[in-house]
Amino acid sequence: MKVLDMKRKAIISGFSKLSREEKLEKMAELTGSAERIKSQLDSFRLKNKEQQDLLDEISENTLSNFYLPFGVTPNFLINDKLYHIPMVTEESSVIAAASRSAKFWADHGGFHARVISVIKSGQVHFLWKGKKSRLLDLLPELKFELYRSTKELTRNMRQRGGGIQAIKLVDLSDEMDNYYQLHVTFDTADSMGANFINSCLEQMAQTMQKFFKYFEGLSESERSCEIIMSILSNYTPDCIVECSVECNLEELDSIHPGLSGKEFAQKFLKAAKIAELDVYRATTHNKGIFNGIDAVALATGNDFRAIEANGHVWASKSGKYKSLTQASISYNRFRYQLTIPLSLGTVGGLTSLHPLAKFGLELLGKPSAKELMMITAAAGLSNNFGALRSLVTTGIQQGHMKMHLSNLLNALKADYEEKKQALEYFAHKTVSYSEVEAFIKSIRTKLQ
Repeated sequence: MKVLDMKRKAIISGFSKLSREEKLEKMAELTGSAERIKSQLDSFRLKNKEQQDLLDEISENTLSNFYLPFGVTPNFLINDKLYHIPMVTEESSVIAAASRSAKFWADHGGFHARVISVIKSGQVHFLWKGKKSRLLDLLPELKFELYRSTKELTRNMRQRGGGIQAIKLVDLSDEMDNYYQLHVTFDTADSMGANFINSCLEQMAQTMQKFFKYFEGLSESERSCEIIMSILSNYTPDCIVECSVECNLEELDSIHPGLSGKEFAQKFLKAAKIAELDVYRATTHNKGIFNGIDAVALATGNDFRAIEANGHVWASKSGKYKSLTQASISYNRFRYQLTIPLSLGTVGGLTSLHPLAKFGLELLGKPSAKELMMITAAAGLSNNFGALRSLVTTGIQQGHMKMHLSNLLNALKADYEEKKQALEYFAHKTVSYSEVEAFIKSIRTKLQ
């Protein structure tokens, strides 16, 4: 009982209704010094009140801002057009790896990308106790009512070339008693379309209930349509982009000293094949792809969580989790390709609301959703190529830890002169926390 009483005392009721100052006081009760906490959180708030008010309203219970570096990866040649891609990431080696790969491939034909399809989907999940044959008989008239009832909701999207593409009945009553789905596909043009899809599905759910309730000639059991939920799916197997790079084997001769282009390509292919065979390696391999994809998604105001969930399901579509890339050597040509579902938007949501997301899209030349899909896929492929390039040559830690050196120095509170000496000392040495710590201690000991 004492433990339960303590938990009850710790519960905060009505927190969202408190002012920011009152929320800070509550947090101070849990963590300590109110002045220290307020000063720290205030230091990350914007001086521009209008922009800060906007950020405060994007989420709920906002106390401050959590900054991540907004960087640019230059020299992406995609379909013969040059892009300088914005990336938001805290991982120090991501932009460096992407930049190195982008520069190499810009000199060797660039990235080639195409959007295969852009269809998204959602479901109305419902229970219906009548016979399936009866439901199939009613389906044409039901679909007519569903299109009619969503006509106003889809008007603007249809004017932009999108809208509802198809409505299909899915029978899952063998899996769960009386369970069916309406599987609805959409084209959302340049928007990600989550709110549009969900609004359409919820309207369809209401229309279904009225349809079965008032349709003439139905039995009592056939009039009962229990809506479980109506929601979009973040799995978009029909919203696919493909991106690839390729060159002659001799063009890879400059990749690493001591390895011919052919030797490098053969070693690269073996590493790529392992990611197809082994789920442990596939997970890390695909994470390297999402290093680039997530960074572009964040920089352009897109939902990286939905993107990752989508990609991981796609990687498992064969029944086994595999890599998202394919490598090959044919007729003296090396080719590396990424095929992935990407649901992205360039209008609506944070894309126009967040000032840096808006700038990110402006930097890319205000791309369409299809163009952004190709750009983002190229960023993912470049990061993954850079990772495999390091893995089969120098090893991942040499480059990664050198990029991480500045973080270690900041953690050790190194001053300008100490950083300068450390950068010179570790220019050709292996970087580790213990080694960097020992080096900084040695400098400080000499000065005592």
